[in-house]
Amino acid sequence: MEEDHKRRVRYRGTHPRKFEEKYKEHNPEKYADTIEKVISKGSTPAGMHRSVMVEEILDFLQIQPGQKGLDATLGYGGHTRRMLEQLQGNGHICALDVDPIEIRKTEERLKRAGYGSEVLTVIQENFANIDLIAAEHGTFDFILADLGVSSMQIDDPGRGFSYKVEGPLDLRLNPENGTSAAERLKELSQEELEGMFVENSDEPYAAEIATEVVKTLRRRNPIQTTTQLREVIERALSFLPDNSEKKDIVKKTCQRTFQALRIDVNSEFEVLEAFLNKLPDALAPNGRVAILTFHSGEDRLVKKAFKQWKKQGVFRDISEEVIRPSAEECRQNGRARSTKMRWAIKS
Repeated sequence: MEEDHKRRVRYRGTHPRKFEEKYKEHNPEKYADTIEKVISKGSTPAGMHRSVMVEEILDFLQIQPGQKGLDATLGYGGHTRRMLEQLQGNGHICALDVDPIEIRKTEERLKRAGYGSEVLTVIQENFANIDLIAAEHGTFDFILADLGVSSMQIDDPGRGFSYKVEGPLDLRLNPENGTSAAERLKELSQEELEGMFVENSDEPYAAEIATEVVKTLRRRNPIQTTTQLREVIERALSFLPDNSEKKDIVKKTCQRTFQALRIDVNSEFEVLEAFLNKLPDALAPNGRVAILTFHSGEDRLVKKAFKQWKKQGVFRDISEEVIRPSAEECRQNGRARSTKMRWAIKS
């Protein structure tokens, strides 16, 4: 029986605007020229993710054929692929991710690139449970943890990670478990909301946003979508003078508010602390670990843990200062600008 071919969705104008219509970006292997043009303009194509600080990571990890490694945050698989290249077909990498939607896409993408089960084991697991992974697979010669949210998650309106497009206010890395951001707003008191906005993103207008959230919900007005939360933030900042600076303030406040909610919904600080506490036992002697952070709260936790483990003699060396992406990388990929890298070597 001849297979029916589904006609591609047509869109208005010269370029697709909706995420689901961006058929070229969803098939980068087929439309390489288009993808290259988007990247050359300093943008990240919809549905894709550009790995940050790849060369700096590889320079530090010094991966050798025959070694065993762990990518604690698989994402789009860019870092994993480059690390697999270093193994030259001799060795193994375990790769973790909690996202049930993206993990299978990435596993299939890497398999098509020639990286099958003989060199790569993909596991849907939270990296807080690194001890369980090490118990099953043994300790690792190198470990990478990229704590950033992947671009394909941000770009998909259905995941609710971006204030820029309409979508359900979800923000869960694993939408099959836990409580959505919309439900969390209902659960927290005004005081708890304010504290969460301050602790998770240093939000200067935390009090005003928390007040407006509670006021909106008490009036039985829903905050179920990304657009509805953005409107709440805009109302909370309505006291600001209407000048050229206001638009930028609202934009940055939206970014921080969504970040704070995402951290809360996914218990990101608690997960990172669990990972850091279990990390030494998952590393082989002389094992190396590199961690990429994207805001000050994460970096403080990593810095504190690394100093503690070095003081106790568990780590023989750590990075005393953060390593930043090059100016050229930041120019080519705006999402790299906030990245900080710290590393450690086990005794």
